[in-house]
Amino acid sequence: MSHDDHHTPHHGHQHGHGSHDHGSHDFDGHDHGNEAALADMLDLDAEVLHEYLAEVTDLIHQHAGNGPVRRILDMGAGTGNGALVLTRRFPEAEATAVDASAFMLAHLQDKARAGGVADRIHTLQADLDSGWPDLGAVDLAWASNSLHHMADPVRVLNDLFGTIRPGGLLALAELNSMPRFLSGESGELEERCHTALAAETAEHVPHLGADWAPMLTKAGFDIEAERHFDISLTPPLPPAVGRYAHATLERMRSGVAERLSPADLTALDTLLAEGPDGIAALPGLTVRAERSIWIARRP
Repeated sequence: MSHDDHHTPHHGHQHGHGSHDHGSHDFDGHDHGNEAALADMLDLDAEVLHEYLAEVTDLIHQHAGNGPVRRILDMGAGTGNGALVLTRRFPEAEATAVDASAFMLAHLQDKARAGGVADRIHTLQADLDSGWPDLGAVDLAWASNSLHHMADPVRVLNDLFGTIRPGGLLALAELNSMPRFLSGESGELEERCHTALAAETAEHVPHLGADWAPMLTKAGFDIEAERHFDISLTPPLPPAVGRYAHATLERMRSGVAERLSPADLTALDTLLAEGPDGIAALPGLTVRAERSIWIARRP
């Protein structure tokens, strides 16, 4: 078993669309808030952090080697950013995107049509906590920010192991917390929001931030790479950062409102009332995020 060194890129100016994925970056998947707002946040995450996913996709491609990648599973696909980027990287492949949300899958299909790959991306609505669908054998499975939402992730990993063909790969990507953007007094408020959210996630999503290596090994996988990404975007920032920061803070508010002091809740609401443009104009705005990925092979 070999592990890659931890990786710490520092990204400056970035443009364009990449991909990220579902699970969502919050503590609860689809239970809070509007699914359209969540879809928007996931797509903004993909747009702003596209360079991160490009590096991850490169890593997956390297480990796939010369083995055929014709069938891809995007598990907990959300808006399908993983399926989209992987079908671009593996042009011979078709992908099955599985999610519990009909709204997310319809959004994904719209993006696949717009990207000219609708014939290569298939959707399947399924609640993976309720059981594992018959997917047939896949060459590559992608699970991004979805596994920590599963009620029994060990069972899901065992099901994934059974779905991946011998010699095939699982790419498991996870985050430790939602991204940070602000500095100064606003940054102190943001940090208190993160502290409140950490308490909420510890109670409701105990697997967020877990070390997945022991569970992967227990399920039978051989871990080939483990990488940690400390992402730091500094000015000039991508144009979408204001919208991304606003959407993220709005999403956080729904989870931490009852845990914040009245003064902090008022301050957060005042900040959100500035809108994306107001947040984009704040001095000291950056994007700081942590992501980890494990590349594991079924022997």
